[in-house]
Amino acid sequence: MMTYFGLIGYPLTHSFSEGYFTEKFAREGISDQFRYETYPLAQLSELPALIASKPGLLGLNVTIPYKEAVIAYLDELSPAAAEIGAVNTILFKEGKSIGYNTDVIGFENSLATFLRANGGPSANALILGTGGAAKAIAWVLGKNKVNFHYVSRNPSAGQISYEDVNEELCAGIDLIVNTTPLGMAPNIETCPDIPYHCLGKGHRLYDLVYNPAETLFLKHGRLQGAANLNGLAMLHGQAEAAWSIWRNKEDISKKDEGIR
Repeated sequence: MMTYFGLIGYPLTHSFSEGYFTEKFAREGISDQFRYETYPLAQLSELPALIASKPGLLGLNVTIPYKEAVIAYLDELSPAAAEIGAVNTILFKEGKSIGYNTDVIGFENSLATFLRANGGPSANALILGTGGAAKAIAWVLGKNKVNFHYVSRNPSAGQISYEDVNEELCAGIDLIVNTTPLGMAPNIETCPDIPYHCLGKGHRLYDLVYNPAETLFLKHGRLQGAANLNGLAMLHGQAEAAWSIWRNKEDISKKDEGIR
């Protein structure tokens, strides 16, 4: 019987994961055993019916806007996923659904490489956005003792607004991570509303968006002299971590708890 993996979210106009795993299965000669599909769910309440309709379903990736809400549909969480409050990978095993967060693995590894090549560790950062992806980024920054502020259009307690991001604030930070979908194809003319003229060579910009390769957010930063990185390396890292979970190549439940 064919074993299935897939991606849930909405809308799914473009899927990195589908292309990545389809190519991986072909390259490794296992396309006759495994298949990766996209499952756009307009409502997350459709998830149980999807699972019931796919008896060979072994794992799912989860993307916008369900990384937080999907937790209510799962039987168990890895320690890191429980602490973060967001899930991007699901394993179906022995009749149970188990949620993991491999975003933290992909982000932490790619961030470390990026920072080493561009000035060293970060001390103070801004996280643009407050969704499930932002929670994973905050978890990694906190683990690495990086001070940070969440920036939101509708800030809650402990968060700041985009209007609060001014020249004085920018002078005290060295890393900005965009976790919003602004700038993602096909809406490539959009970007977070921050004062790019205040940025310079001491800043590093990391965009979780990978399509296009250079978003307007990254372009504005580059033109001011800031180093920049898109989300492709993070996506590769989280995908391989998900594959390890699905194929039981390593005990990720202990790994993601232990990387703190």
